[in-house]
Amino acid sequence: MPALASHRKPRTRVRSTTPAVGLTTAALAGVTLLSTQSATAAPASPKPSIEDVQKKVDDLYRQAGTATQKYNEAKEASTAQRGKVDALLDDVAKRADKLNEARRELGNYAAAQYRAGSIAPTATFFLADDPQSYFDQNQLMDRMAGRQQKAVTDFRTQQAAASKKRAEAVTSLEALTESQDTLRTSKENVQKKLGEARAMLSKLTAEEKARLAALERKKEAEAKRKAEELARQQAEAKRKADEAAQQAASGSGTGTSTGTGSGSSTTTTTKGEKALAFARSQMGKPYVWGATGPSSYDCSGLTQAAWKAAGVDIPRTTWDQVEIGTRIATADLQPGDLVFFYDDISHVGIYEGDGMMIHAPKPGANVREESIYYMPIYGSVRPA
Repeated sequence: MPALASHRKPRTRVRSTTPAVGLTTAALAGVTLLSTQSATAAPASPKPSIEDVQKKVDDLYRQAGTATQKYNEAKEASTAQRGKVDALLDDVAKRADKLNEARRELGNYAAAQYRAGSIAPTATFFLADDPQSYFDQNQLMDRMAGRQQKAVTDFRTQQAAASKKRAEAVTSLEALTESQDTLRTSKENVQKKLGEARAMLSKLTAEEKARLAALERKKEAEAKRKAEELARQQAEAKRKADEAAQQAASGSGTGTSTGTGSGSSTTTTTKGEKALAFARSQMGKPYVWGATGPSSYDCSGLTQAAWKAAGVDIPRTTWDQVEIGTRIATADLQPGDLVFFYDDISHVGIYEGDGMMIHAPKPGANVREESIYYMPIYGSVRPA
């Protein structure tokens, strides 16, 4: 008897995914919570103090001043190189004309020789009417051969000279391109530094701007106090020098030698006063980097223009201006002397007297009077 089939239904195994979903949700919630806590716990970058802002902005303006001097230097080099290139190209053009002239003359000789053909000396002798005619014709041919040889020599000389000048022109053009690249880079650096300074100032609140202005006034007051102290020291030194001069004059009776020395000093002082007078007449005009006047100036552009007005040509950049004339101690400064600032010599002003100067300060400011102690002094020179 066959076995009967089981009437029990097999149990169907159901795979539940609910716990997994719950675990994933919990895990995501935990990650989100941790991320939120981490973000909350991360310390926010502290806002710089007004003192830090002032220091940073001053430093950016100083860097812009350095970049401006590099721009001025590159512009001078580019202008000089452009003049050299133009002169060389003119020379190449003239030599090309001479070369073409020599080539034409050489071509004329070649054409004449081709038309005449080549006759042997023996044939020339027999074809001549008489011996004297032969010798005259032979001498003429020798002279023509000499001129032809000279034409060949001239052509080769002109060709070599033209090639040399062309090579010089190519080299100068490459140098000009390099100078222009440096000029463009320097310009970009100036604009970058000034942009950073403006961006930092634009983020300040009205209250912070007021506090920054107060710090500037404090800095100016301290610089002015030092200028007044220098003025007192210079006045005392002058008083003692005048007393010594009077005593020397009384002792010598005539004071001839003293008069000679003061005459030279008077000439120098007059030049300095002329330079200073020009600088005073430019007060109120805006600072513009790379400018040399007459409507705007950068620092070295103003000093160059001022001394030019006094009849003395000085270089364009602060780095070159500091190398001219005579080095002067701060205590011995006279009107018109140039005072340089910062370790990188990126700024210059014209000494006015009593510890004060006239200078083109920075972008956004005008040519003005200020204490020489407003910035760290590098050194001073008397151009003439």
